[in-house]
Amino acid sequence: MGSFDVIVLGGGSAGEWVSKGLAGAGRSVALVEALRVGGECPYVACMPSKSMLRSARVRHLVSRAAGLGALSTRPDADDADLAFAAAIRRRDILAGHRDDTGAAKGVEQTGVTLLRGQGRLTRPGAMIVTDAQGNETEHTWTDLVISTGSTPVRPGIKGLDTVATWTSDQALSSPHRPASLAVLGGGPVGCELAQAYGRFGARVTLVEAADRLLAREEPSISALLARSLAADGIDLRLGTEVTRATPDGSGARLTLSPSSGSGGAPGNGLAGTSNGGPAKGAERTITVDQVLTAVGRAPATSGIGLEAVGVTPDQTGGLETDQRCRVVGHDHIWAAGDVTGIAPFTHTANYQARVITANLTGTSATADYRAIPRTVYTDPPVASVGLTQDEAQDAGMEVITAGMDLGETARSASEGETAGRLLLVADRRRGTLVGAAAIGAHADEWIGEATIAIRADVALVVLADVVHAFPTFSEVYEPPLRELAALVT
Repeated sequence: MGSFDVIVLGGGSAGEWVSKGLAGAGRSVALVEALRVGGECPYVACMPSKSMLRSARVRHLVSRAAGLGALSTRPDADDADLAFAAAIRRRDILAGHRDDTGAAKGVEQTGVTLLRGQGRLTRPGAMIVTDAQGNETEHTWTDLVISTGSTPVRPGIKGLDTVATWTSDQALSSPHRPASLAVLGGGPVGCELAQAYGRFGARVTLVEAADRLLAREEPSISALLARSLAADGIDLRLGTEVTRATPDGSGARLTLSPSSGSGGAPGNGLAGTSNGGPAKGAERTITVDQVLTAVGRAPATSGIGLEAVGVTPDQTGGLETDQRCRVVGHDHIWAAGDVTGIAPFTHTANYQARVITANLTGTSATADYRAIPRTVYTDPPVASVGLTQDEAQDAGMEVITAGMDLGETARSASEGETAGRLLLVADRRRGTLVGAAAIGAHADEWIGEATIAIRADVALVVLADVVHAFPTFSEVYEPPLRELAALVT
C-alpha cells in the first residue's frame, strides 16, 4: 500500500505531463498506467499518422517532380509496395516501435512512482491497482487527477464484427497495405488516413453520414478538402451510411444507403457534381479488403469506479470540469485530456495539465478555451481556431467575415501550391477576431497568427497594420484583415 499527495490515473500525454510537473515541485506522486506511458499519441496516433502523411506527401511530390523542375531518378518510385514498406519502417522508428521503456524511465527519474496496472476507485481517497498478474494493491491519495483519455466508438452496423475491421490505432500499427479500404467517418482521422492509404495505391472509399467532410468546420473549407481528396482518387460517399456488413472472401461487402436527412443520393461532396449514385432511399454495395472505423471517440470513464467517489459523467461520458480543471463538485478531483470532452487534442491535454499542476502547487490558474487550434494534417492541411460563423451568431455576436484564396499570394505561385483559402470571423461590436478557418500549404503553421489574435483580443485595426514578409503564405491575412478593420472604424 502506498500513500501519495497525488495519484494520476492514466499515463497519456496529460498524465505524464502533470505527474512530472508535480513530482518536480516536491509532491509525492503515483502514475497509474496499464498500457503505455505517453498514451496513444506517440505510438499509435499523432506521431505515426503524421509520419505516414509525410511519406505519402513526399511520394505525391515525386509524382509532380517534372512539373516542379526536377526529375526523379528512383527506379522504385512508382512501386507502391516498396514505398509503403519504407514508410512503415520510418513510422515504426518514429513511434519507438510502440515501446514506452524510455518514457517510463523518464517519468520515474523525476521521482514519480509508476504503478503498472488498471486503477479502480473504491472510496474517497483510495484506489485499487490491479497488475497484469491480477494482484491488487490499495493506494491512497489526497488529490486525484483523472486522465484516462478516450476510446474509439464502434459503429452499430449489423455484421461489422464478422469482417476485417481496423480502428485508427490498429491501422497505424499494422504493416499491411490493403488493396482496397473503406474508411467510415469523414472527420480529421478519417480524412488523414484515407489520403495516406490512397496515396500509397489503395483504392479508398470514404463514407460519411453528414453531407460534407469535417462537419463542424466552415462549409467552404470542407468543400476544398473534398476537392483535394477527390483529386487523389478517393471515392467520397457523403450523406451516406453503412447499414450492413457481410464477409466477402477475406474482405467485406458493405451495404450503403443515404443517411437520414442527407437530402439525396451518396455523392462526392463537390458542388455541382455527382457520382451517379442511386436515388434517395436506394441501396448499393461496395466490396473492400479492409474496413477502417473512424467515427469518433468517447471519454474513457467506465470501469474506473467513479461511482465510489460520487462522480457522475455527463451525457457524453465526459467529466465536467470548472475553469481550474477540477471536476465540478469535487475539491480534490481533477481531470485533463480527452476524458473531459473538451477539444480532444494532445495540445489541449497538455494545456489542462499545466493548469492543474499550477493549481496543485500553489499558483491559481484557469483554462481559457477560446483559442484552441484544430488541425487536420491532410495535404493541404486544414487549420481552424475559435468560433465558426454559425457559432458566433448563436453567441449573439454581430458577425462580419472576410476571406481570401491562398492562390492570390505570390508564395503560392512560387511553391506551386495554389489550392487553399482563409476565412476570418469577427465580432463587429468588439472589433476583434473571434474565429479563423484555413486550408492550404502550411496552414497548420500560419494559423498561429489568428490563435494569438483571438486569445489576446487584439483589435482588428492593429492586426490590419501588421507587416508580413514577402513572399509568404501569411500574406493571405492582409486583405481580409483590412476589410474587417474598415467595417469597425
